[in-house]
Amino acid sequence: MTYPVIAQIIEIATPVAKSLNLELVDAVFQTNKTPPVLRVDVRNLTEDTSLENCEQMSKALEAELDAAEIIPGSYVLEISSPGISRTLTTDREFIAFKGFTVTVKTFAPYKQHKQWQGNLQGRDDEAIYLNQKGKAVAIPRDLVATVRLQDDS
Repeated sequence: MTYPVIAQIIEIATPVAKSLNLELVDAVFQTNKTPPVLRVDVRNLTEDTSLENCEQMSKALEAELDAAEIIPGSYVLEISSPGISRTLTTDREFIAFKGFTVTVKTFAPYKQHKQWQGNLQGRDDEAIYLNQKGKAVAIPRDLVATVRLQDDS
């Protein structure tokens, strides 16, 4: 069953998304959780949807929803995307996902491996740092092709 305020939420969220060059994909209000969770999915119209896109949408939509006062009581607002990139590229992403499981692929073998998996510890100008079951691994950045978050689903 669709929560009664979903139509109003979509009516508010659609122009907010459009102003950020995003498309509203879906909105779901999960009232069976405490506090209830409003999940809004958006997609960037010109490139992969970034964490920054989701953050901008969250701040803008939160202000509009608070002003409209259509959701009684407290709730959690989650902004996500069906097409969010799982590849880490920015310093901010490497900081935000420290401790998460990642897969690092290299252009050429490094210590007989072209793929590494472990918990992300960070990166600097020299290397990507992983923790593999307590063992520290440093993979030279000039060999790194991609660093992707591991899908835990």
